[in-house]
Amino acid sequence: MADLSPIEGPGRVSAKVADAPLAASSLDSPSGAAPAALPKFHRNPMWSYFGPAFVASVAYIDPGNFATNILGGTQFGYRLLWVLLWSNAMAMLIQYLSAKLGIVTGLTLPQNCRKYFSRPTTFGLWIAAEIAAVATDLAEFLGAAIGLDLLFGPLLYARGFTPKESLLAAALVSTVLVFAILALDLAGFRWLERGIMGFVAIIGVSYAFEVFLVHPDWKLATIATLLPTLDRSTAQNFHDSIYAAVAMLGATVMPHVVYLHSALVQPRLKELTGSALPASETLQDLEVRKQPTLLPRRSILSRFLHYELIDVFVAMNGAWLINSAMILMAAVAFVHTSNLQPTIQEAYHTLGPLFGTLAATVFAVALLCSGLSSSTVGVMAGQVIIEGFLDIKFPIFLRRAITVIPAIAIIATGLDPLRILVLSQVVLSFALPFALIPLLLLVNRRDVMQSFASARRTRIAGWLTVAVIIALNAILLGQLAFSR
Repeated sequence: MADLSPIEGPGRVSAKVADAPLAASSLDSPSGAAPAALPKFHRNPMWSYFGPAFVASVAYIDPGNFATNILGGTQFGYRLLWVLLWSNAMAMLIQYLSAKLGIVTGLTLPQNCRKYFSRPTTFGLWIAAEIAAVATDLAEFLGAAIGLDLLFGPLLYARGFTPKESLLAAALVSTVLVFAILALDLAGFRWLERGIMGFVAIIGVSYAFEVFLVHPDWKLATIATLLPTLDRSTAQNFHDSIYAAVAMLGATVMPHVVYLHSALVQPRLKELTGSALPASETLQDLEVRKQPTLLPRRSILSRFLHYELIDVFVAMNGAWLINSAMILMAAVAFVHTSNLQPTIQEAYHTLGPLFGTLAATVFAVALLCSGLSSSTVGVMAGQVIIEGFLDIKFPIFLRRAITVIPAIAIIATGLDPLRILVLSQVVLSFALPFALIPLLLLVNRRDVMQSFASARRTRIAGWLTVAVIIALNAILLGQLAFSR
């Protein structure tokens, strides 16, 4: 069985620099223009670099986001929209820095941690990363199973299946579908990227349709987006709004894609260099050893970073708009519901009577696409984590098979999927500093990044982001410790 690593996949690396047209013609030319023989739309090399950030953005619109946004929108209306705005700003910075580390060093974030940090530190970071990966896999796989069950469960009920049996069947089918999506990588990394981008497009169109149906109050939504507030009407509401805000932050800024994004840029880097770097070496190692044939010029790396910044900006803002649409839909559609903490299934069944069967079906389709695509990305991130930190080869299909077990166990025990989804996002929020602090330490070091080390303003913004996340987590811990 093939080992489909996001770092080293089949058919990805050109044998010579001359075989990499992007490096030879587009990026080396003063204007950056492609040959005139190409269609006009493709003359700008930027289009060839769209993909990594869109794959990463799937983690920002996964089923965990469905759960936390439904919770936040139902309980607090538009009030927590500002959390999504600021979370997105932090996400753009973090994802760009992760991609930058991968582009400049030629190694993933876990590989850089293993190279530059002590063995005990690396092992501790791996444990934290695995906890985040397990929580992610759990949320994403549950979401895919729930989406499939919402669409096809009634057919199984008619044949005598119980709700638990139907959800288990959906989980097994979801497993097969994720394997099929992962198999796209056999045709090359761009095919997998295109498949994921297709899922993102379906989710975006689905929520544009939902917002069109519910007619939100755009003035109130704009104010809530720009003005940070929490519900201080009662102590319990204040605690609940903090919990929802931290869960939304954990669902928006995802630790596993901080590790993954540094790996997603590697195939394009290899096209530029014309050869794969040894796992034990960085671009700086090759420079010290005077091997310029494998070292791309600074101008090429700078342009790669420029295009990746555009990729991040477009993809992350698209994810932010989708998340905001989830809040708007929940704030309007469930404002009169008697249950302030509706499950995803209840949200689906509420949409039908209010806005028609099509609205409920579109909701379920978006959830299914979210679960399948994000589960695929979660498996890829898990593989990058275990291979990078432990320096071992781990088949991606084996990773998927192992991570299915906890989700199926939860379904079999009959636990509330929404509560599990929200709790998993809180766990991810607490795991974030263990991914962000090493990332910032590495991109700020000149011996790692050389002249590409972060500027002072970037360092300040990065550490401020980590401080905000840690502060929110500390507040939540205090609330949980002293609440009765």
